[in-house]
Amino acid sequence: MTPIAPHITAFLRERLPIERGASQNTCDSYAITFQLLFEFAAARLKKMPSQLHLENIDASVVTDFLEHLETKRNNSPSTRNARLAAIKSFLRFVQYRVPSALEQIQQILAIPQKKTETRLVAHLKVDEMQEVLDAPEPTTRAGIRDQAMLHVTHNAGLRVSELVGLRMEDVINVGSGLSLRIRGKGRKERVLPLWKETATPLRAWLAVRGKAKVPEVFLNARGESMSRWGFTYILKKHVKIAAKRNPSLQKKSVSPHVLRHTCAMVILQATHDVRKVSLWLGHASVQTTEIYTRADPTVKLEALEAVTPPQLRKGRFSPPDNLIALLKAR
Repeated sequence: MTPIAPHITAFLRERLPIERGASQNTCDSYAITFQLLFEFAAARLKKMPSQLHLENIDASVVTDFLEHLETKRNNSPSTRNARLAAIKSFLRFVQYRVPSALEQIQQILAIPQKKTETRLVAHLKVDEMQEVLDAPEPTTRAGIRDQAMLHVTHNAGLRVSELVGLRMEDVINVGSGLSLRIRGKGRKERVLPLWKETATPLRAWLAVRGKAKVPEVFLNARGESMSRWGFTYILKKHVKIAAKRNPSLQKKSVSPHVLRHTCAMVILQATHDVRKVSLWLGHASVQTTEIYTRADPTVKLEALEAVTPPQLRKGRFSPPDNLIALLKAR
């Protein structure tokens, strides 16, 4: 039997961050995957997670684990596929360290990805987004911070990790305006200018932020850097407040990524250029950005107006005599 602990430790501490240069967010996501997998396998085998061996993680365990994610944890097929990708990445690493487990590993690597639905991106309308932005109370320190976070997220179309990762050095003064240096996914950096309506609440927050032990711009109540879960909680709180003034928000699930989608739709409708949206959001490929064109009706309307439709053959319907007789009989 081969203990699994040394291999998972080497994978998370050496393979991902050092050899592959994976970001901290990627390492955290992989770590959560293996935490869930080992807890599931330990409960199934009735042993402690520290007692698991590589031979215990076979194809049947992985398949049942993926089913558990969807049925018990209500994860989406996309999340299921992400967990499976993490497991396969680990096993590709292990197969060179434990050649005796090749057959077992190949069976797991043969598990297919699940097909997912391509749905329209969820986003807010202009009036709904405005209600959310107006929800924080700008007369308190927490309200000033929340207002700044919401405006910056919407203006720059930030991922939640990009928002909470903003540092003081990333706020750049450009004349009378402000720009942000964003450290995006895959270590891709970009600089984005801020609207005046966004720079004003951000400057207000920086004025009351004060000194802190951490370099991040946005802090929690304890003066520490804001976490992703902390911002999600704050957003949901203000969405509830905004929903009282705009009932349409009650039917929508508003996550931090919905604000990013909303920003993308605003830019697309203003510029009609998917390449500019891709640059703004920091996408690696324009193909990723094309999902927003499916949700924007103006693009279809322009195409509809530009095309000359075929002529419609005209004519009048004359009911036959037997149909008239049938109607009269009733």
